[in-house]
Amino acid sequence: MADTGLPKRPLRQTLKPINMKTWIKIISVLVFTGFIAAVLAFYFLYNKPHPDYEKMEADYTLTATDLYTAFTTNKTEGGKKYNGKVIEIAGKLTKTEVTDTLTVCVFVFGKGMFGDEGIRCIMLPKYGVQAGKLPPGTDLKFKGYCTGFNDTDVILDKCSIVK
Repeated sequence: MADTGLPKRPLRQTLKPINMKTWIKIISVLVFTGFIAAVLAFYFLYNKPHPDYEKMEADYTLTATDLYTAFTTNKTEGGKKYNGKVIEIAGKLTKTEVTDTLTVCVFVFGKGMFGDEGIRCIMLPKYGVQAGKLPPGTDLKFKGYCTGFNDTDVILDKCSIVK
């Protein structure tokens, strides 16, 4: 073999051991970096803007009867199609349920073992007072976020009145 002029290294090199102060510094930097990353992740997730369902375009526009029928005839297919979507429905309001902080507009399509069955529209606070004053039998359009079917009612959350 030709001599390259480079010094030959021993087959076994000995590494200088790291002292305890250096290990403490390394671990402290890693813990501090992890803490800062966790704080930043929490801050950005906590302050993430929420969607404005009132201003969003409806994914589907249909009558209240059609929406209720879609879930009662085939719960799975209705869920796949409408859950997690913004839906605009039109129909005759049957009744309004008002509590301290919540207003729920109800489209009733039948009586079940546990009471009225139909579509429940949980109103945005902005529309709560207005919806609470609506008389039964009023033709209305609501837009809201479909959260699913609980075997008696289709639930629309964050609803607004469409004019």
